[in-house]
Amino acid sequence: MLLTLDLDSEVPIYQQIRDRIVEAIADDALTEGSALPSTRQLGADLGINFHTVSKAYDLLRAQGIIRVNRKSGAVVRRDVRSGPPEPGFADEWQQRLRTLLAEALVLGLDADEVIRSSNAVLSSFGTKEATSS
Repeated sequence: MLLTLDLDSEVPIYQQIRDRIVEAIADDALTEGSALPSTRQLGADLGINFHTVSKAYDLLRAQGIIRVNRKSGAVVRRDVRSGPPEPGFADEWQQRLRTLLAEALVLGLDADEVIRSSNAVLSSFGTKEATSS
């Protein structure tokens, strides 16, 4: 699995790992049942401490995106075809979205640009489900 990280970014590395995995799932590069590398292997591949990878996997597990067990390791639990979200997800997601949109407005993007950018990002994902509306 190829992940691109920005070691100079203000975004913590574990969050970048989590985000790149979610994006790979949205792009259909990873699907339900896909195995992820072990935390030690991915840490070695990226040249970072495996505890950092473990923190990213813990976030993904807590969000119900992956499942982790001692025998099979980390496996993608949900992809874009997995059906409706878990109860309560939409409310939490909308709050995160509200904050992200507020940040865009505060930093100078107008509402039309935010909408254009959002549509472009949605269209960039490799699935019909992500782009249909």
